[in-house]
Amino acid sequence: MMDEGLLRAAALGGFWTALDVVASTGSTNADLLARAAADAAVPEGQVLVAEEQTAGRGRLGRTWTSVPGAALTFSVLLRPVTVPAERRGWLPLIAGVAVASAVRSVTGGGGSGGGASGGAASGGAASGGGGSGGGGSGGAVDAVLKWPNDVLVGERKLAGILAEQSPDGSAVVIGIGLNVATPADALPVSPAGLPATSLLVEGASVSRAALLLEILRQFESWYTAFMADPDPARTGLLDAYRPLCVTLGQRVRVELPVGRFVSGTATGVDHDGRLLVADNPGEPPTAISAGDVIHVRP
Repeated sequence: MMDEGLLRAAALGGFWTALDVVASTGSTNADLLARAAADAAVPEGQVLVAEEQTAGRGRLGRTWTSVPGAALTFSVLLRPVTVPAERRGWLPLIAGVAVASAVRSVTGGGGSGGGASGGAASGGAASGGGGSGGGGSGGAVDAVLKWPNDVLVGERKLAGILAEQSPDGSAVVIGIGLNVATPADALPVSPAGLPATSLLVEGASVSRAALLLEILRQFESWYTAFMADPDPARTGLLDAYRPLCVTLGQRVRVELPVGRFVSGTATGVDHDGRLLVADNPGEPPTAISAGDVIHVRP
């Protein structure tokens, strides 16, 4: 089990206000949403880490399964009061940038980011450094993103991200599940969707504590900048997301929640975090706020 005391000593004191590690729970997202609902005074910056989730959820109602102790599964509580409703679609995208950049940083992969202004840092990692290149050994992993926030290595899914908002809109919880040391024969198999992978399978041996702290550092930097100015262009967030997102420039089929689909080329991401898909060059694109993206092979 990860050392709660060391993680708290490294992470708390700035934006992050609480960090708890539990052996098992149903869903860290559900737990933090319940915490926020029970007390409106609970501040943002709460982190809940679970060694095992028995009822973990993914996007579009999917389940998330992992081997206890082999994955990094946690949620963070936000109160984005300064972010307009139409810009809150960027919150899970911020998490995607933070996770992909942290994986690159901890494993020594290419183009690891430093946050909105070089990193509004929490402290060093609990075991082996939380900054660039610390806490890992073996192969470098160039993590990328599939819109909106699946974290991939090649065409294999390394991590999933789920954002959920409280009914009154006062709180947003973002959950992250990342396969760290899961062996190949224990990876979940999806009948529909991308095959799974883990950092271990990709040749990287990584401290989960170091990776968690680097994700929190990256997330803090981007989120606090976005809270101060919820414009993804002015904060540099748009420029950080675009090169990490391999969806852009590809032919895609987007399955929408209402049962329809949109096909075309993913031409960009707009200021509200929506994917822009154009059927033909020169045509006005369709802006998509939610959907399941399939990269169509040429």
